[in-house]
Amino acid sequence: MIGRPTDPATTDRVRALATALPGTEERASHGEAAWFVRGRQFGTMSDHHHDDRLAVWLAAPAGRQESLVETDPARFFRPPYVGHRGWVGVYLDVPNVDWDELVVLVTDAHATISEARRRG
Repeated sequence: MIGRPTDPATTDRVRALATALPGTEERASHGEAAWFVRGRQFGTMSDHHHDDRLAVWLAAPAGRQESLVETDPARFFRPPYVGHRGWVGVYLDVPNVDWDELVVLVTDAHATISEARRRG
């Protein structure tokens, strides 16, 4: 079961981005909304789960995490558990979330996992 989000509008907006992609399923992972393609996870909400922040964790192509975190550490971070695999965390409790950029990041996360599944 997915817990009640602290910011339902933001969670719903991320959910809409993820579920618009082909073959996406949503299910709970550690009490958070999470998205899967072909049985593999490509994104998850982090609603004050490990800190006092609202964020989404996303799979990312090689090198993307380092580039984003280095460029803007106030908006991007290396999430626990999956950061060592190149996933990137995106804070959603910052002023002026760049939703156009988030569309790209969610789409790339989906593609990264979907393509890896095809190769694997």
